[in-house]
Amino acid sequence: MNLITLRNHVTIHGQGSQVIVMAHGFGCDQTLWWPLVKHFETQYKIILFDYVGAGQSDLTAYNSSKYDCLQGYAQDVLEVIESMQLQKVIFIGHSVSSMIGLHAALIKPEFFEKIIMIGPSPYYINEVNYHGGFERNEIEELLTTMEMNFAGWASYMAPVAIDEPSDSDLSKGLEQCFVSTNSKIARQFAEVTFFSDTRPYLSELQIPTLIMQCANDSIVPVEVGHYLHEKISESELVVLNTRGHYPHVSEPKLTADIIQQYLQKI
Repeated sequence: MNLITLRNHVTIHGQGSQVIVMAHGFGCDQTLWWPLVKHFETQYKIILFDYVGAGQSDLTAYNSSKYDCLQGYAQDVLEVIESMQLQKVIFIGHSVSSMIGLHAALIKPEFFEKIIMIGPSPYYINEVNYHGGFERNEIEELLTTMEMNFAGWASYMAPVAIDEPSDSDLSKGLEQCFVSTNSKIARQFAEVTFFSDTRPYLSELQIPTLIMQCANDSIVPVEVGHYLHEKISESELVVLNTRGHYPHVSEPKLTADIIQQYLQKI
């Protein structure tokens, strides 16, 4: 272990020469990948990590200036890959990590073989001729709620995001993940997530990319998946017949099957 892998609580699973790096989304940590990992660990070496500020990362390494933009989180991805002397990894990013992975790939394209985006969005706010899913005032209210009542926000948002009853194991597990994060760090990550606009960068990505969009995603409208597919030249779009924003948690086998089919045919 080195300082970077300790900082980001890197864990290694499975076996194989091809490496898959899985990057969690906002409010989460690497444990949300566990349902998916078992479907890949006989063929691939899998690298999981927590962004600084999440999970079991080193909170003393958190720098609000660095993590005030997606590029700061992309630097975490690059530092993890570089510190482990990896090349040509398959990068799987959930939600905002899809855009974080894109930024990382624009800086160091040689680090990436393929990118797989699960529930991605380059911009969450509605505009003329673009349906991101939220009005700006809705995001501002969400941020205010996080400041005023973080536990209440987590309790409300978890069942909405995963589209399960509030008393289900999946909702409770996600809520627990949300509330385990430092509230101030989570609030800043939310602001970065929902107000960042990655649309101007999409056409610069020249790495084969699979876009996985849930048909009934409670966070990202299905139109966004089609928008990304149109803008990213080497992309393939798969619309999953699932609900919620976390198919790797709620439908891990289906998610794994689609990823494996994509990896095998290219």
